[in-house]
Amino acid sequence: MADPAAPLKTPTDIQSNAAKSVAEALNGILADSFALYFKTKNFHWHVSGPHFRDYHLMLDDQATQILDTTDAIAERVRKTGNTTLRSIGDIARHQTIKDNDQPFVSATDMLVELREDNLKLVEALREAKDIVDEAKDNATSGILDDWTDLAEERAWFLFEASRKG
Repeated sequence: MADPAAPLKTPTDIQSNAAKSVAEALNGILADSFALYFKTKNFHWHVSGPHFRDYHLMLDDQATQILDTTDAIAERVRKTGNTTLRSIGDIARHQTIKDNDQPFVSATDMLVELREDNLKLVEALREAKDIVDEAKDNATSGILDDWTDLAEERAWFLFEASRKG
């Protein structure tokens, strides 16, 4: 019987230092994805104003899309032989997207903030792409393209929805 306290040893052909760099980049993206998911849901729950229904539905769709990527991100970390985030505290230690705990945020400010957060996530995804390409992690590289496209689409929708006039 295997020792339950033994370290997790997922086999991978990626060199250990490269795999660690990939895992660090992906764990940062995972933390930011959870932060962005929760902020998007927060704004979904608290949006108000004349475009309530449209924004409420758009933010719910975007939150679902973000949450749907989290499992794939974490599983890519595990497939490279590393460990992933384990708690809310772990997320907080790794996230770069800032929380918004304000009691009221206007609908326009919500959309602008989320647009900027999604663009920040795009930057992190592009940086991770360089890291995984250097590590010759083709599987992660391809998935990063999809996640980048999704984040760019969210930013675009948020931009268009927040335009005046």
